Amino acid sequence: MRPTRHRARSQPRPSRRRLLAGLPVVGLGAAALAGCSQAGATTGVDQILSISLNQTETHPSFLALTRFGELLAESTDGRWGARIYANEALGAQQEVIQLVSDGSVDMAVISSPQVENLSLRFRPLSLPGAFDSIEHQTAVLRDESVVGELFSSLEESKKLRVLGGFTQGARHMYTKTGPITTPDDLAGMKIRVQESDVFLELIRAMGASPTPMAYGEVYTALQAGVLDGAENNEVSYVTQRHDEIAPHFSLTSHLVGLDYVLANTDRVGTMSDADQEAFRGSFLGAQEEFVRLWIQETDASTQQMLDKGVEITEPDADAFGERIEQVARGFLDTDEDVALYEQVRGLAADMEATS
Repeated sequence: MRPTRHRARSQPRPSRRRLLAGLPVVGLGAAALAGCSQAGATTGVDQILSISLNQTETHPSFLALTRFGELLAESTDGRWGARIYANEALGAQQEVIQLVSDGSVDMAVISSPQVENLSLRFRPLSLPGAFDSIEHQTAVLRDESVVGELFSSLEESKKLRVLGGFTQGARHMYTKTGPITTPDDLAGMKIRVQESDVFLELIRAMGASPTPMAYGEVYTALQAGVLDGAENNEVSYVTQRHDEIAPHFSLTSHLVGLDYVLANTDRVGTMSDADQEAFRGSFLGAQEEFVRLWIQETDASTQQMLDKGVEITEPDADAFGERIEQVARGFLDTDEDVALYEQVRGLAADMEATS
């Protein structure tokens, strides 16, 4: 335990959510964005890919996607670039998935439970215990023999291509009152979760009452007392300023989370073969940049938490371990689920054996 007693306070932030009214469709239009100097926008390119993000401009996802646009512009000789719309500017993730599917938005970063809601085939990658670490998760996301067919499975029905993903890191519990060290500490608490059966069952198993809610609504819900706490990683906790009103952070490490990056297949299909290859390579470069930034930002966020007086506690792993494992086992419903989960776990064993 690393307790601290005092924390900085600031004024409540206004709501960041904006409506999509007036947004031009199909990539938002190259003419509207070419030469734009706004943060996250590639300049001096012919075609702009619009990318929806529910994080802030300081989040590693935003920075990595900005790098994606730069790499894409370089590798296509200025034919393609990108603009990232942060802070849920284009809507909450449930809405944005449909916008990408119908081509109104070109790309989006979407949390794994939301993709799981499209197809339960993705569920094994959302389960607690699936990934041992960020390194293990990254290796799985890049292994075509494990995820290749899965990532292309939404193309025909939804016109969605899964390019890969960004880690959410290990997810932990944070609350307004008191540290969490055992399931008993969560009894009666209303904890925000993503809209996923896995997350609902996981939080119940850990002892709390799960409350599904859009990410952008969590701050005001904590502030108003609608929620007692939430669960997320250190980076999101700090960038969303949840430390201001929920200053008790418990390192439960109940799941290594995942955001998928989705693209509209028709939009990507308008690229030449060479530009599509550059598109894939640019995304791999963005993934590498993200992991570097994520590790760096997690360390920095932890230090900011301590500087602001957040109480950080580390429960005994056995306090929640068995409950978490039981949740994972209970969601492997089909032979296909079991096979994918075993492939993921097998890759972890291979990495450990060669380390």
